[in-house]
This record gives sequence, structure tokens and C-alpha cells, in this order.
Amino acid sequence: MSIEVRNIEKRFGAFTALGGVSLTFPSGQLVALLGPSGCGKTTLLRVIAGLETPDGGSVLFHGEDASNQDVRERQVGFVFQHYALFRHMSVFENVAFGLRVKPRAVRPGKKEIRDKVYALLKLVQLDFLADHYPHQLSGGQRQRIALARALAVEPKVLLLDEPFGALDAKVRKELRRWLRRLHDELHVTSIFVTHDQEEALEVADRVVLMNKGQVEQVGTPEEVYENPASPFVYSFLGTVNVFHGRASDGQLHLGPVAIDAPEHSDVKDTPAIAYARPHEIEIERFSPGGEGIPAHLSRILIVGPTARLELERDDSGQVVEAELPAERVRSLKLKQGEMVLIRPSKMQVFLDRERKDAPDDERAPDAATEALPAFGTILW
Repeated sequence: MSIEVRNIEKRFGAFTALGGVSLTFPSGQLVALLGPSGCGKTTLLRVIAGLETPDGGSVLFHGEDASNQDVRERQVGFVFQHYALFRHMSVFENVAFGLRVKPRAVRPGKKEIRDKVYALLKLVQLDFLADHYPHQLSGGQRQRIALARALAVEPKVLLLDEPFGALDAKVRKELRRWLRRLHDELHVTSIFVTHDQEEALEVADRVVLMNKGQVEQVGTPEEVYENPASPFVYSFLGTVNVFHGRASDGQLHLGPVAIDAPEHSDVKDTPAIAYARPHEIEIERFSPGGEGIPAHLSRILIVGPTARLELERDDSGQVVEAELPAERVRSLKLKQGEMVLIRPSKMQVFLDRERKDAPDDERAPDAATEALPAFGTILW
């Protein structure tokens, strides 16, 4: 079933949780709503489910307006972060619950319920725990039972709100791979909320980046990672180095270095913000007059085939993170404390017209800094 939301607005007092959001969720896809706390992603999920009433806009299921339908009429399955299993019921009874409370006219018989519950428990690979109770299960097992319960009523749409947020890192990684395999088998239109960019990129067919009640970008995991539409998206998706410089005649000037920026060939001496991921930073041994930004190598960490380097720019003190093959570091014979030259091999440049008179590399509030507290590392 396809889902469409049109101009959804939702306010809580003076706070605008959703400011005119319009999106389409294609039938059979697994879509991630990704963004920082307070961006509106859970509110949007609850509006789609019918658990929240929007102040404006409409929700369509397969082209039909469902805005005035209650939760049961929408036929959605909802999986919460904290499982919401009935503690006094066995695993079997938890999964069977939604079937047993159906209206008498459509309620399955006892044998049909039993067969369906065991089929679902086998699907989530926990049929051997049918007689156990929630307190006897691990967190990962409880979440899989919660998912089986949601699937029992054969929902047309599956909605998951931070489904793995309460689990430790190892279990989360295992479960998101399992969820992807399960979705490929069932093809139920699914939307899940997360603030974990790695989780969204690994599991989803499409990712919706949200910020301050608005949609910043929609695309496949590869599209949003490789071609971010805004500084917010760039800084939210993984570790990134942020540089402040000036764009002029198709070049970005960063201290002593000029980087080609042909997309801005029509501007003159305009403040700009440039982004480069650690693997896009090239390093050469220092030589007077060499092409690059002088920086001190303050730390080297080699983990397997990859070396992570922390550098401090000589001109501004900005910390830059680089990632190189370990063999490249060994061949350069780099040592902590020495001076090197750094140069981005690839950058994405955004004009910053609001800071017309700002000097190069001045730290200023922008969309990138807002992601700092909890998501990824932004190095200035």
C-alpha cells in the first residue's frame, strides 16, 4: 500500500512540530525517517498511524483520504521502542492478542490463530519461546516478538518508532540486518524512525532527512550520502570536516590553497562553507612552498587496514580528521608532531551570503553546528 501525506501541519502550543510536510511512501518500500531529536519524525509517524491528529493537511492510503479514520480502520502495525509487550501474557498470547480482539464476524478460529501465531514465531525465529514470558527474554528477543505481534493482524502498513533504540550496539546491528531480510520477504510498506544515520543508510530503501519540522532531502542511501542537498544533511550523515573560505570565479580559497569549485563560477569574493569527509583529505610530507595547507600531525591511530589521523592547521588551529590506507601512512613514514601538507581531494561548497564580510575560517552558527551534540563528529 502506498502512503501520501500532503501539507501536514502539527503544533504543540507555540512549537511547530511539522510545518507543511508533503511526502510519498511507495508501496512495498522500507523508508527511514532520519533526523535529530525534535525534528518531527515521530510526530509524522504518529500522524500516519492515526495516533495524532494534524492541525492541517491530509493522509492518503493508496490514494484514498484516511485523515478521518481511526487507528483500527487504517490497518497499521505499530512497533514501539520499548516493546510494549503485555508482561502477564506468554509470548504466544502476546502475538495472538490482536487476532483474539478482532470483531466476532472476522475473528479467526482457535486453530487458525494457533497456526498463524506459530508461523509468525517461526518467521522471527523464536517459535521455541512460545511458552515464555517477556521478563524471560532478552531485549532483542522482545523486540522481535513485538514485531511478530504487529504482523499478526496483517497490517497494510508497518510503522516502527526507534525500534532498536533501547538495545546495545551489537544487538542493534544484528536486528537491523534481520529486519532488512524480513522486509525483503514480506514486502509490507514500512516506515521506521531513527536518529542513527548508520542504521538508516544500512536498512532503508529510501531515507527522508528531517530538520525543524521540515524535509531537508529525500533519496536512496547512496544519493543522500554522496550528494547532500544542504549543509545540514552533509553534517548529519557521518564524520565531516567543515571549512570556511571564500568563493570567487569558480574557486574556493582556503588559506594558501585554491580548490576548484566550478559550480560557483558566477560569484565574486563570497563567503562559503565547504565540506570534506575524512577519506577525502590528502596528505603529503611538508616542503616549503608545497601545494597544501600546513598542519601538525597530532595523532595517528592505525586500526587494521585503515589509519585515522588528527591534524591541526598551522594557520587557524582548526582540527581536521583524515582517513588513509595504513600502507599509505607507512610509506610516507609519518610521525606524530611533524608538519605535513593537507588538501581536500573533493569538497562540496555552499555559499554563505549571510556572512558577506566574515573572514576566512571564522566559526559561525549554521545548520552544521546544530547536529554537533549527538550525531557524528564535526571537526573545525
